[in-house]
Amino acid sequence: MRKIQAAIFGTGFMGRVHTEAARRLGNVEIAAVAGSNEERARAFAERNAIERATGDWRELVADPALEAVHILTPNELHFPMAKAALEAGKHVVCEKPLATSVAEGEELVALARRTGLAHCTFHNIRAYPQTRNMRAIIEAGEIGEVLAVQGTYSQDWLLYDTDWNWRIESGPSRTFADIGSHWCDLAEFVTGQRIVSVCADLNTFHKKRKKPKGPVETFAGKTLQPGEYTEVPITTEDFGAMIFRMGQRARGAITVSQVAAGRKNRLFLEVYGTKGGLAWDAERQDELWIGQRNSPNQSVIKDPALLHEGAREFADLPGGHSEGYDDTFKQTLRRFYRTVEDRGAPVDYPVFEDGLRQLKILEAVLESSRKRGWADVA
Repeated sequence: MRKIQAAIFGTGFMGRVHTEAARRLGNVEIAAVAGSNEERARAFAERNAIERATGDWRELVADPALEAVHILTPNELHFPMAKAALEAGKHVVCEKPLATSVAEGEELVALARRTGLAHCTFHNIRAYPQTRNMRAIIEAGEIGEVLAVQGTYSQDWLLYDTDWNWRIESGPSRTFADIGSHWCDLAEFVTGQRIVSVCADLNTFHKKRKKPKGPVETFAGKTLQPGEYTEVPITTEDFGAMIFRMGQRARGAITVSQVAAGRKNRLFLEVYGTKGGLAWDAERQDELWIGQRNSPNQSVIKDPALLHEGAREFADLPGGHSEGYDDTFKQTLRRFYRTVEDRGAPVDYPVFEDGLRQLKILEAVLESSRKRGWADVA
């Protein structure tokens, strides 16, 4: 079996998850890692048994032996890294958001089309067996015409003003760009419809936060003493609410929060149609609720033998065996590297156009919140 040589850009949580998922495929070798400095890169390489480490990602872009790169860095680096990698002839996996503006996203989409290289915006939530099952059920017409789409994405890891992460200073939006984009991508993916206009309200509850003077683990900020942090003003939102119009007839509503006490990672999506309803919760990822007006509701547990055909291939384990967050990485990367190996293979994963789509929704959300009124999605 030919091993595809790939590089990881980024040494945080995502770097570890992508490294582990790629290795599960069998035909991908994570041959190098680039960090924000050489010390971090070497420490990550030692922990994850990667032979090569560097503090300069451009060094890896210039290496013809590396066929693909995974961009898992702070948001403002996504555009220059993806652009340089495509121009160097490398296939690109990029964490969302694809870029920090619609203009940057459009440039990357155009470049990806010109080069003909494989490209993926990493909206991995699509790859759960039950989210695929939702899509297949809706495509089959089993819940009828979609009338309402609603839900939330709630976390609590930035609840305190002592909580800190690089995302707080990562562009014009934080909560909606970080987790709202996942929800909107999933809502459009499972329904097959587009969000066409939005009315949004974003709010920053902590106008100032205590930024650590040195590295600190997430959730550990509350242990800092006054001399160990600096108070800084905050412009990115902690919370967002949005109502929206979808397609020709459907309507929807969503809240996103990173200050929801007790919620660790609850992406909850409900879709209601003229015949029935569906609901899925990322914290109970193996379950799908199916609602009916005139018969008992169902809570269906993941079992490949009982999934719709379009969802079955996203479940590798038999019924009764859970498949979770890390498995969505494996499933997405399996399909991405299939197209790296065979450029004629079907593309069954989110691409740069999908990343651009979410940047356009985010642009409308920011405009709507700023002017306190409706905004159309470009």
